[in-house]
Amino acid sequence: MSNAPVIAAVDGSEHSLRALEWARKEAVRHDCGLLVAHVLPDHAQLYAGRRASLHDASEPAEFADPVRDWVRSLLGADGPGLPEGVTYEALEGSVPEALRVIGSRARMLVMGSRGRGGFASLLLGSSSRAVASTAACPVVVVPHAERGAADGGAEAGAGAGAGAGADADADADAEQSAGRVVVGLHAAETPDDVLTFAFTEAAVRGTTVQVVSAYAIPPSPSLVIDSPFAVIPPEGLADEGDGVPAEREMLRSQTERLAPLRERFPDVPVEQAAVPGDPAGRLVIASRAAALVVVGRHHPRRTAMSLAIGSVAHAVLHHAHGPVAVVPTLKDDV
Repeated sequence: MSNAPVIAAVDGSEHSLRALEWARKEAVRHDCGLLVAHVLPDHAQLYAGRRASLHDASEPAEFADPVRDWVRSLLGADGPGLPEGVTYEALEGSVPEALRVIGSRARMLVMGSRGRGGFASLLLGSSSRAVASTAACPVVVVPHAERGAADGGAEAGAGAGAGAGADADADADAEQSAGRVVVGLHAAETPDDVLTFAFTEAAVRGTTVQVVSAYAIPPSPSLVIDSPFAVIPPEGLADEGDGVPAEREMLRSQTERLAPLRERFPDVPVEQAAVPGDPAGRLVIASRAAALVVVGRHHPRRTAMSLAIGSVAHAVLHHAHGPVAVVPTLKDDV
């Protein structure tokens, strides 16, 4: 899909403005077209249907679309048209379905975390969640301003289950991930499509890929007293070497998975991190200063009929402080 456009889904809200700005820069990076898509509100769709059914030539051919004018003004268009390389489409139908259909021909679909509807306190709107769960292309969700890095790591850690020790390392982790493309990796399960997307995004930005894998933290001895089934596995105990065996094994598995990507993208620097704690919580922490966080949408062994988004992608979408790319991984023959 080398000629596929970047699609920005807009509705005239401040949230979709952030998505439009992000998508426009992304189209420039990839040297491709930008398609701005707006799903018409119900009253506009009803008008179009009424005019078509009555064949009333006295009515205007098109319903006034203030979002189209809004897009033109934002992009600095001269005259009635749009800047070169930018197109606009008004869509009909439900928001998730209309965007899912148009996304089938996109390099990626970019949208805000919330639209005009819903409650101001929502971390993620229903349309954003539905599109990220079902679209055939990668979906980038750009969070609203209130979820910026200034929110701090404590709320993100609590919301995404980062673990008791995550907040103590939040500032250091965020500093290390500044400007990078961060990708969550389960060496045995993350599909190649997810890694390829992350490396491609790092390449067009001229930045580093930071690969983050997380392993479970063994419970403390005090927990074992009240929980006889919560035992500390031998591989979770530190030895005389460099770190715990679980960390060394995870880094080794990472290296094996990343070898083909390093060969394919020789100019992209790679940082590997194997950290204790919850995967979603660690990715949320890294998102505080990352340019983009990339996650797979599904467990690769789910059936093609399973549309529920994976737990890690779900948590990162709800709590990340920066843009999140959800990359579909389901195949028809899975």
